[in-house]
Amino acid sequence: MIEKLKSLTKHLKQEFAVYRLVLKHPETPWIAKMFLGLAVGYLLLPFDLIPDFIPVLGQLDDVVIIPVLVYVALLFIPQAVIQSCREQVKVTI
Repeated sequence: MIEKLKSLTKHLKQEFAVYRLVLKHPETPWIAKMFLGLAVGYLLLPFDLIPDFIPVLGQLDDVVIIPVLVYVALLFIPQAVIQSCREQVKVTI
């Protein structure tokens, strides 16, 4: 169980590094940058669309909205850019 958590943590750190490089890449479309920015902004905002004190739905909006925004952003980014950024991250790790 602990090994799975360590593996998941490592994978998430790598993906965040990839997204950081994707944001800086000159071939990344502005619309993708906007969706990634919205995902980060929503994660950091002190309020939610559905308040957290509402059972289940309050936490569910965070679990659904942020991945959807990231997924939509990735749809706009050319695969070559994503692959290039993933390779850069693997080289630095």
